Amino acid sequence: MKMFPACLIFAALAAAQTYDLLLQGGHVIDPANAIDGVMDVAVTGSKIARVAPHISSDQAKRIVDVRGLYVTPGLVDLHTHVYLRGRASTLFPDDTSLIAGTTTVVDAGVAGWRNFDDFKATVIDRSKTRVLAFLNILGRGMSDDRRDENNVEDMDPAAAAAKVNQYPDIIVGIKHAHFTLPGFAGLKRAVEAGRLTGKPVMVDNTILTNMQRTTREKLLDIMRPGDIHTHVYNDMHLELLDRSTGNVQPYMWEARRRGVLFDMGHGGAGFLWPVASRAMKQGFPPDTIGTDLHPNSIMLPRVNVPNCISKLMALGMTLPDAILRATVNPARAIKRFPELGTLSEGRGADIAVFELQSGVFALVDSARKKLMATKQLQCVLTVRDGQVVHDVNGLSFPVWSTSTQ
Repeated sequence: MKMFPACLIFAALAAAQTYDLLLQGGHVIDPANAIDGVMDVAVTGSKIARVAPHISSDQAKRIVDVRGLYVTPGLVDLHTHVYLRGRASTLFPDDTSLIAGTTTVVDAGVAGWRNFDDFKATVIDRSKTRVLAFLNILGRGMSDDRRDENNVEDMDPAAAAAKVNQYPDIIVGIKHAHFTLPGFAGLKRAVEAGRLTGKPVMVDNTILTNMQRTTREKLLDIMRPGDIHTHVYNDMHLELLDRSTGNVQPYMWEARRRGVLFDMGHGGAGFLWPVASRAMKQGFPPDTIGTDLHPNSIMLPRVNVPNCISKLMALGMTLPDAILRATVNPARAIKRFPELGTLSEGRGADIAVFELQSGVFALVDSARKKLMATKQLQCVLTVRDGQVVHDVNGLSFPVWSTSTQ
């Protein structure tokens, strides 16, 4: 009988293990590929290698049993605040997003064209989370003193466009926010920067009567198809509902038909149960699930993307529909689909694993009012760029054997 050296046997076994990581037996929800069922997901290096009903364990170096759990693409949060030196109300992305299954965040305008290079050097380049950005039309970006954000002279569309063109793969759009002067001078400059760069504009400003502006004019006359209005369920930013009838305004439907997008933008002031529940009952869900994550929203409202999904589910949205709004839709909104938001073979291995918990849960809105729900989505494992970066239950850890003591 011919004998083979042990080293050759081990080499052959290693060669047979074509996958570095295998998530086995989970319920995969991948709206981009119309997958909603039990599948295995295999990863090689930093890429999705295969998604199939049964992948042999013999082919994988590391196996994670995710039976009874939901497996999705890494979530994309379209509205965060993560430039730490821009203003006080920011959070470092790796501390808050990866634990929620969110592998891509988009900073919503903390930095402008004057300080974006510092943002890139101090946060973007140092984060394991993928950090993209809406560039503020203000040169210095957001300020702790809101009066600074009314400086129209610092809103330079050409300078903003030049910075976008310097970092076209990182800066995904223009942001206009917190403008308290009458009229739309700031928004018009942001839209001009969007026109110069071919990028969408995200808008966050109020429509109070003393500001000489209306929701209808903003959505139909100034914003363009593909532009995004955040805080859709707070009626200080948009008059979504007719205040006498409670019905969704006709111009909201018209704006949606012409391609304006609406982001949840929960935050500490952007999501109210009375507005959201009425709109959802009438068939007006958000297009994307942005959190407006900052120190005041992560604590008492306990906001992250799974928390926002849980709230929308409590209002009648299905889990697959919510995952669509946290993966494919935001990726499309920033023109990064299908690079992001999918489990397609050959794409980056950003994956989230969730437990859908049953019980009694108090879900809190921005006014600190609670709705009691029976379901809550909780992230238990996150894979970023092929590596397990969050594992709350130790699912991916090898078992310690007492025989090795």
